Amino acid sequence: MTKKQAALIALILFTLVAILHTLDHFNLVGIAGPVLMVARWIAVAGVVWFAVKKRSLTTWILVSMVIGGELGHDYPGIAVQFQVLSKVFLQLIKTVIAPLLFATLVVGIAGHSDIKQVGRMGWKSLLYFEIVTTIALFIGLAAINISKAGEGIPMPPEALHEKLPETKPQSWQDVILHIFPENIAKSIYHGEILPIVVFSVIFGIALLLVKDKFRGPMLGFCESLSEVMFKFTNIVMYFAPVGVGAAIAYTVGHGGLSVLGNLLQLLITLYVALFVFVLLVFVPVALIIGLPIRRFIKEISEPVSIAFATTSSESALPKAMEAMERMGVPRKVIAFVMPTGYSFNLDGSTLYLALASVFVAQAAGIQLSIWEQLLMVFTLMLTSKGVAGVPRATLVIILGTVASFHLPVWPVFLILGIDELMDMARTSINVIGNCLATAVIGKWEGEVDFKALPPETKA
Repeated sequence: MTKKQAALIALILFTLVAILHTLDHFNLVGIAGPVLMVARWIAVAGVVWFAVKKRSLTTWILVSMVIGGELGHDYPGIAVQFQVLSKVFLQLIKTVIAPLLFATLVVGIAGHSDIKQVGRMGWKSLLYFEIVTTIALFIGLAAINISKAGEGIPMPPEALHEKLPETKPQSWQDVILHIFPENIAKSIYHGEILPIVVFSVIFGIALLLVKDKFRGPMLGFCESLSEVMFKFTNIVMYFAPVGVGAAIAYTVGHGGLSVLGNLLQLLITLYVALFVFVLLVFVPVALIIGLPIRRFIKEISEPVSIAFATTSSESALPKAMEAMERMGVPRKVIAFVMPTGYSFNLDGSTLYLALASVFVAQAAGIQLSIWEQLLMVFTLMLTSKGVAGVPRATLVIILGTVASFHLPVWPVFLILGIDELMDMARTSINVIGNCLATAVIGKWEGEVDFKALPPETKA
């Protein structure tokens, strides 16, 4: 049996179960509870069969969410015992945060942003990246505060007793002082992500200033560390279906299936926020530089499609560079701006980070003041620069931010259940943003005239 046939059978089973539940809910037919439960588990068996045929980690994560929800609904007493599995997954992910952030930030600064070599183009790129990603963060912050997608999620009882560091009211001097590490090992131990980022940034700048014979070995070490930690994350992600399924089972066992409505609301909030970001930022920028929008859309459609399907910006990089070359942007501009943008200009990911972090606070019933939310945005302005264009990298940043602001971690598992669907959208925006950035810097440098593009360069 093919994958398409398996998917069709699973869809039919779920549709039939949904129809039966709807009819029973409105008392149009009388169906015994055990009959409905058996029907649901038959549908679950169908999606498990589809996952076996598909052999995809993403599919297994989504299927485990279904299994966890059904288990929590039918057997809440058993479901709550699986919380330990979700905690195991969480602890494994937490081990990645400090080394991954350090390595990616140092490589991003010392490996790409050599201001001495690129001169004017360097500061223009970094200025543009910072402005655009900051706007993305604020749009994400506004969107989640308007939709309030995290409010109303029943909190697991154990979360009320979760041991969190005691916090005292802090003055603005205390907040500033906390940003700078007194002991990097202490910051790593306590999961204080902002001091780690500051240390990494200063380390990257210092590495940039030393001679090549000293810079090379350390840069090579950081590049190797970055690659190893991403592989480490990939290995841990094989346990993600178990961790996510256990977390969903635990949450649904306490609060019911209503939590899934919040996740749908979060998904819609992200897509609407990204659409607004494109209208308010990308379109005006394109008009200001005189970019032919229709042609731009046509040229980048292939790399954006690749990014959407694979949820990886890196997989779309070669095609994106070719597309912008056809748009008349010189290769020397593309070669600098686009790789730098993959470290410093991930617009979709930064918007998502602001949105997801506040969602966690809302789900936990914690009211963050405007000052606290702005401080969180400032933190994400720095931490998002270490997000690589690979699937699930934002999970590391979210967990680090949650730990820094003493928020509970259980809502993160809910987000991970639909992370693939959100990753498709934010990765596509990342690619569009970096393609547009090359056009902006090329125009700013006077290296390209979009009005003079020859017709034969059309794809």
